[in-house]
Amino acid sequence: MIMRTILRGVLLFWIASFSASAQTVIDRIIAVVDKEIITESELRERTTLVAMQNRTDPSNPDLRKQILEGMIAEKLILAQAIIDSVAVSDDEVAQALEQQLQNLIRQAGSERRIEEYYGMPISRIRREFRDDIRKQLLVQRVRQTREANLSVSRREVEEFFATYKDSLPSVPDQYELSNIFMVPKPDSSVEQRSRAFLRAILDSIKAGGDFADFAKRHSQDGTAASGGDLGWAKRGTFVPEFERVAFSLSEGELSDIVQTEFGYHIIQLLQRRGESVHVRHILLRLEKGPVSDSATVETLRALRARALAGESFADLARKYSEDEETKALGGDLGTVTLDQLEPEFARVVEGLQEGEISEPHRINLKNTYGFQIVKVRKKIPTHPMNLEDDYRRIEQFALFVKRNRKNAEWIEELKKTIYWEVRL
Repeated sequence: MIMRTILRGVLLFWIASFSASAQTVIDRIIAVVDKEIITESELRERTTLVAMQNRTDPSNPDLRKQILEGMIAEKLILAQAIIDSVAVSDDEVAQALEQQLQNLIRQAGSERRIEEYYGMPISRIRREFRDDIRKQLLVQRVRQTREANLSVSRREVEEFFATYKDSLPSVPDQYELSNIFMVPKPDSSVEQRSRAFLRAILDSIKAGGDFADFAKRHSQDGTAASGGDLGWAKRGTFVPEFERVAFSLSEGELSDIVQTEFGYHIIQLLQRRGESVHVRHILLRLEKGPVSDSATVETLRALRARALAGESFADLARKYSEDEETKALGGDLGTVTLDQLEPEFARVVEGLQEGEISEPHRINLKNTYGFQIVKVRKKIPTHPMNLEDDYRRIEQFALFVKRNRKNAEWIEELKKTIYWEVRL
């Protein structure tokens, strides 16, 4: 949840940069920090976005002041990053830019809508806002470096709790969960046809066919329109099966058929720079249907019946679950609250009592789906925070407060050494 909030904040900041940059009227400079400026439109856009996010009044002068102080702090950190010769690579900038562009496109629904909204083609958006992304990454790099070793001792946590316990929120219902997850398997005849078709495409490309043309006509990935081009990506971006092949190729080389959780791929390496590759691919997805789904659901129902009859749920998860992150742990999903789960998953869990096992239900993943059964090992009712049961939660609150205090002290020190001025 924390990570999703951070990413949403970064995305909102970037949208604000877009909107401010799109202003055609003469703007007013309201603050100067070293060689950077803050304009009236930038402050207005940021304030509006934060007000929307928190459902508050954007005309509130206290909110406006708070936002401006935050923007000045960012510029001060950026200035210090430049003084300290902090750097980010072109590959990092390109990857962050592309990721945020894709986030915007997903939210807007298409590239065309983004281009219409900002009045420029995607290619120009990439050029125009590359510098903004670089600055964001520099600020993030400096903050991460400063906060990397920041921690709180048990004594600090206890003192924090003694001071703020009456202000801390209650802990909502918590659930200790385990699951057994399975992905429907395509019919073997479908797999054979897909491999044969992709093999024919591969042979045609090797015989001189245009890779991009085949990708546009046959690839079932969102990159088909761009000829299968996946852009630059650092090691760790792709799923392991895809990445192993991509990093093993020579520039211009074609892979054999590669199978991943998404389907069958042909991969071509276009360029490589150290631990980053520029690749394109053609994807044929492994289509699944009602027969595959029904077979998976019936298998999970049989496993549920075995667990209800007395077999160890954890042992069944270790043997049959296809969730690679949890199967070795006996399907242990940890302790969660309902707001940490996807809405459909939360509704399933909310209806279970301690010790119960759900019926099989569908789980939608990023690019695929599967089915799972879930066991509630323990249900912890809503309660006020206490050190015995909720130490880790309190520790995170204490660390958050300490981090903010240290950052505020640091910003005040920066104000003594870096030129800044407010022109309101």
